[in-house]
This record gives sequence, structure tokens and C-alpha cells, in this order.
Amino acid sequence: MDKSRVFVSMWGFLLMCVAFSLTEATKPTTITPTTHPAVHKPCNTQTSCELCLANVSCLWCQTNSSCSDYPVSYVIPPASVCKLSQARWGVCWVNFEALIIAMAVVCGTLLLAVTVCCCCCCCKRRHSSSFDREDEQFARRREEIRQRSDERSHPRLRSSIQQVRERVKARDRTGITSPRALLF
Repeated sequence: MDKSRVFVSMWGFLLMCVAFSLTEATKPTTITPTTHPAVHKPCNTQTSCELCLANVSCLWCQTNSSCSDYPVSYVIPPASVCKLSQARWGVCWVNFEALIIAMAVVCGTLLLAVTVCCCCCCCKRRHSSSFDREDEQFARRREEIRQRSDERSHPRLRSSIQQVRERVKARDRTGITSPRALLF
């Protein structure tokens, strides 16, 4: 893909995202009156993974089947709270270790894709500029050769045209009608 296609597709994707977010923002929302705001029980009182993870500030540890407050001072919970392979946050079926690995793979893939795209664009631009220079040099050489050829052929061409004209005039005077007679 050339640079313009990449640029157009990136802008198209950006515009689609903006349009989607605007349509979602302009949708009418129905407000349902609530009598009681959702009150979450403290994390340490939860007894199942589903109930524990209903509150985003809670962390479920599979090892001892306990729910604890997520240590917000750390991005990744320390081993003293729970092992990463046994910690659950957000959903019960994904452990924290798998979540970290998946996030790292996705980020690494995106970073690699951006790097490859940048390298491809730079290499194409470098090669296209060298091809442009070669094309310009080729066109200059061709023009020089054509000019030299024209310079050499003009005197010969003029003299041969003049000879043919003289023969035609001579034929008109002598009455020769054979075209071969004009050549010899």
C-alpha cells in the first residue's frame, strides 16, 4: 500500500470512530427512576467470585476463595495479596496473569505494526525518490541523444530533400515519369 492509501484509511477509521461516538452520544436515553442506589457490600463479606467481582474495587483470590479490596496503590497486585495466576479481577474466568500476558501481546503487536508501517512508508519514499532521480536522468540523456541525432541528421536531410526537388524539376523539364528515374 502506498502512503496515500494508508493515510486515507487511517483518516477514514478516525472519522468512523468519531461518527460512531457522536451517534451514541445523541441517542435518547430513557431514565428509569431508581428507588435505591446500588450499594456494594464490603469486599471481605463476599463469598463467591461473581458477587465479589460485581464491585470493580474488589479482587477475588482463587487460592483461599476470598474477596479483598484491590490494592489501588499498585497496578499489579503484589504476591502478598494473591498470586497472579490465582487472582481474578473483572471476570471470574480470566486470571490476572493471563490478562497481563494478553495485554502485553496486544500492545506489542500494535507497536510492531506501527513500526513496520513507518518503516515501509520511509523505505517507499526513499525508493520512490531514487526512482524519480533515475527517471529524470534517463529523460535528460534521452533528450541529449535526440538533440545530437537531430543536429547530425538535419544537414543530410536538407541536402537529400534538395536533391529530390532538383530531380523533380528535371523530370518536369525532360518528361520522365518513372519514379525510379528520380532516385538514380
